[in-house]
Amino acid sequence: MPRKPVCDQRIQFSATLHGKAPALWAQFPEGTPERASKVQSLLASYHQSSSSIVRACTAQERASLASLRVSWILARKKRPFTDSETVKDCMLAVINEVVNDEKMKETITSAIKSVPLSDTSNIRRVEILSTDMSDTAQLCVYVRFFDSDRACFREELLCLLPLKGHTTGEIFFDKISAFFQANGLDMARVCMLVTDGALSMAGRVNGLAARWAAVAPRVTTLHCIVHQTVLCAKLSGHFKTVMDNFMATINFIRATSSLQHRLFCQLLSDMSTEHHDLLLHNDVRWLSKGNSLERFCELVEEIKIFLRQSKQKKAEAHLDRVMDCSFMMDVCFLADLFKHLNNLNLGLQGRDKTVTDLVEQTRAFQVKLNMFAADLSAGRMLHFPTLRKCNPPPKVTAAMTDLVAQLKENFARRLDGLAVPTEAMHFTKDPFAVVPEENLSNRAKEVVSSIDEGQFLLELVDMQSSLTMPQELCANGPFPNLKKLAVTVLSMFGSTYVCEWSFSHMNAIKTNLRCSLHDSTLKATLKQLYHPPQVQQKGRPMKPSHPVL
Repeated sequence: MPRKPVCDQRIQFSATLHGKAPALWAQFPEGTPERASKVQSLLASYHQSSSSIVRACTAQERASLASLRVSWILARKKRPFTDSETVKDCMLAVINEVVNDEKMKETITSAIKSVPLSDTSNIRRVEILSTDMSDTAQLCVYVRFFDSDRACFREELLCLLPLKGHTTGEIFFDKISAFFQANGLDMARVCMLVTDGALSMAGRVNGLAARWAAVAPRVTTLHCIVHQTVLCAKLSGHFKTVMDNFMATINFIRATSSLQHRLFCQLLSDMSTEHHDLLLHNDVRWLSKGNSLERFCELVEEIKIFLRQSKQKKAEAHLDRVMDCSFMMDVCFLADLFKHLNNLNLGLQGRDKTVTDLVEQTRAFQVKLNMFAADLSAGRMLHFPTLRKCNPPPKVTAAMTDLVAQLKENFARRLDGLAVPTEAMHFTKDPFAVVPEENLSNRAKEVVSSIDEGQFLLELVDMQSSLTMPQELCANGPFPNLKKLAVTVLSMFGSTYVCEWSFSHMNAIKTNLRCSLHDSTLKATLKQLYHPPQVQQKGRPMKPSHPVL
């Protein structure tokens, strides 16, 4: 339909221009140059007004996008929402000092002032960037799945569920079950449930895992591999006593009094040491034991000097312990051993790691334990550099070899019987290296019940015999049964790292200064730490007050 430039309206051909505006067009008879000139003038006026509306809407959209980006940055930095107003003040101050051209300064200042950055706007922006339901950050549930649209595996925060009262397996299950039902999700489609090993989670009768298995018999349950490696390294007997005495000495220096701690730090500063304090150990912090042992060994000479100078009565007993060669050999041995364990722990941590990745690293560490045992038996101590540097020359004791043997036994007992078959994990790492045999198809059937074992083996032979590039073949090849197994195994978490990571950030977000932070806002803020928002898509929907023609 044509537009009528006089009033910016669309009209039908049947409605004549003379009928709509007779007084106006009577002055400009049809076919005259005056009429043509008037029409051109009205069209020019119309296009100018339309472009003004478009520019206004574009500026408004850009201001909204800028607000979204600022809100995302503040959320990632775990800053209070009121800081958004401070950000605007800082930007205006910078522009005022940096830009010299007054016209440009006025334009930029006006654009910045148009950006909505109040604390309430910031809260709304963060909630816009997060589209999930609002819950309370106590029961943290993450999912890993294959996104067919993006052709990649994704990890997403599924929900944060409220736990106002008891935290039993029954309550966990009821909360999660209600969430699944409310969102149209099928609990039976979950292929693996990974928990931190608490009784309420992993209990065989009333735990969350047991209740989930009752409604989804095919689900596989796994105790977080990172937690299991920490439990494998738990000390007992002789070396537990050594660790207790070691911590008693550190606590004597650091915790007896603030004055004593300051004097020790001053001594380290006067001696220009690399480190300026000892490290405390906390069982909850997985890496602290190895780090505190290593720091103690590096500062042992300074510790001896400080204990000799100390006027405390207990200092003499601690000095005698540090001067004991056998005690220090045990401490140095533990420092080396826990450094290896810390390296394993760090390798297991991180996002986007599957159960296959974690099992691969734990199996490698089990091989290393055999090397450590052989190294100690030979007396070479190639893998124990701190112990090797002890003076007088150290001797490998039976307690040391027994501890390594105990570690080997613990790792074998906890990690050799994982619920995911080894053959299935080997297939996902390198499908061209496995042998197409009945045992493999049986194991694949255990993981994915819908797999046709016969077709699985035939597809594997076809894929391994193809001359197509392996990467292209795996991505685009017509192998439905092979893909079912690969997608299922690669969708499995191996640890609860993402949950632990979330809890650490929650503590930083909801401090005592932000105790009134709403649960829904806490979850929305947490989501921004894990995934960058799609700012363009979130900021695009606009509702201008005037239509853009």
